[in-house]
Amino acid sequence: MEKKIITISREFGSGGRSVGRKVAEKLGIPFYDKELVDQVALESGFAPKYVEENGEHSPGKSMFSYAFASQGVPGIMSGLSTADFLWNIQCNVIMQLAEKGPCVIVGRNADYILKDRSDCLHAFIHADKDFRADRIVRLYGESEKSPESRLNEKDKRRRVNYQHYTGRTWGESRNYDICLSTSRLGVEACADLIVALVKANKE
Repeated sequence: MEKKIITISREFGSGGRSVGRKVAEKLGIPFYDKELVDQVALESGFAPKYVEENGEHSPGKSMFSYAFASQGVPGIMSGLSTADFLWNIQCNVIMQLAEKGPCVIVGRNADYILKDRSDCLHAFIHADKDFRADRIVRLYGESEKSPESRLNEKDKRRRVNYQHYTGRTWGESRNYDICLSTSRLGVEACADLIVALVKANKE
């Protein structure tokens, strides 16, 4: 089956977004990252910044964080909690984007949401912690927290969110078609490998 939809899951600071953008450019297909956030914000009524921060992150760093936010208000958001309401909107938007045609979708648990489509290629991008720590400081600047603390917090919240909504383990190789390290291979090479896989499935 030809692979038309590429999902990019990634560790914080690994450069997964850059890999996804390069893949889209090399294949000449749409790239959905901020655009996806904007569409979810439009349909949910939440601010884009809220969607960006909460669309793939748990409220806290453990599964218990959802227990304290699991009750919705009858008559508002269909009685769903804010997290569940956002999840449902996000699922619908991602499925609609995939229906439009070939594209690259970054994050948002898109690998799971589109798991039943045979025309998808699911990639997980990771990197050594030192590489990621250096990268987030260069890209986002310093903060009151150490780079290592920022990495751990982001990754834990992504891991919890993924497990809560998918029942699967975030970053586990069996959940993806290919796992690549940007610290060992480089962003460009990772993008080239994904493009090669996509093109190989066209033959």
